Amino acid sequence: MNNKTILLTGGGTAGHVSLNQALIPELKNLGFHVEYIGSKEGIENELIRESFPSVPYHAISSGKLRRYFSTKNFSDPFRVGAGLVQALTIIRKTKPVAIFSKGGFVSVPVVMAGRMMSIPVIIHESDVTPGLANKLALPFADHIFTVFKETLAHVPNDKSTCTGSVIRNELMEGTAEKGREISSFSNKLPVLMVMGGSQGSAMINSAIHNNLEQLLKQFNIIHLCGKGNHVAELDIHENYRQFEYVTHELPHLLHMTDFVVSRAGSNSIFEFLALKKPMLLVPLSIQKSRGDQILNANLFKKQGFAKVVEEEELSAERFMKELSQLQSDKDQLIETMTQAEAPITAAEMAKLVATFTK
Repeated sequence: MNNKTILLTGGGTAGHVSLNQALIPELKNLGFHVEYIGSKEGIENELIRESFPSVPYHAISSGKLRRYFSTKNFSDPFRVGAGLVQALTIIRKTKPVAIFSKGGFVSVPVVMAGRMMSIPVIIHESDVTPGLANKLALPFADHIFTVFKETLAHVPNDKSTCTGSVIRNELMEGTAEKGREISSFSNKLPVLMVMGGSQGSAMINSAIHNNLEQLLKQFNIIHLCGKGNHVAELDIHENYRQFEYVTHELPHLLHMTDFVVSRAGSNSIFEFLALKKPMLLVPLSIQKSRGDQILNANLFKKQGFAKVVEEEELSAERFMKELSQLQSDKDQLIETMTQAEAPITAAEMAKLVATFTK
């Protein structure tokens, strides 16, 4: 293959980066040279440079595409325009055989530049309905891959395929034994993992803190609280572990987990499903998002994979009630998840991407 180049793009949140992280080694195994286009300040800059220091990272200007009024709405189009020019320059230099986009604001100028340069563009959409960035990018795509079958109603049918979820290899390679080493719990209480997304969730964190005394009687708690949300005085509890963010440790911690409380990002909930972890989902409200997590969570609830509580209803008392119900329904949830359609591997996804190269 002579090390033909594939450009990956996507960023803004960890969910827009994690699939790309899983694909990079698999694309390399297929003989491709991989380079990445991301923003200068987004989380993708840190994640890609840290995980793959040998992968060339190209930082471009990226404007945020807002659905609400902001004075930055007047300046950000110029940043998107600058990003387009920068992406065109990178494409001319790297001569990729394809561009794979996971979405996020930074991906829009890259996808547009790819179409302008007649480079095959492949988009991946994880949520039930496409985000604003992917909506803008769809007309420039040669093919769209989706996780949910329901998404096919929102994208062009003649160039779309539902693959189901893609699970990274590291997730299945985690071990509960290693998780116990990391957490060093001294008792055998069931393990509750609490996740609020890469930035954390003030509302979920508050529900945990307000019920902590009662929760610690029932669980060992692994709390992924988000950057800057670590509460030092709570470290005195022997069965409570706080992490602002974890990367390589997460598969091990998940394998030792009995119950999960989480936001409802697509990547995360499908990982819980793959590991058969009973989950209580607290999706981002419509006031804070476009409602994609609500759709994700309600589909999982409808299929019997999860319990759901809306953010607006998440009082300390309601949280404990829902968590108790999650415990009661544990066996039924696991049985239903066992019957779910198997995910595809990152290696299989990489092969699908390769079919669209020039």
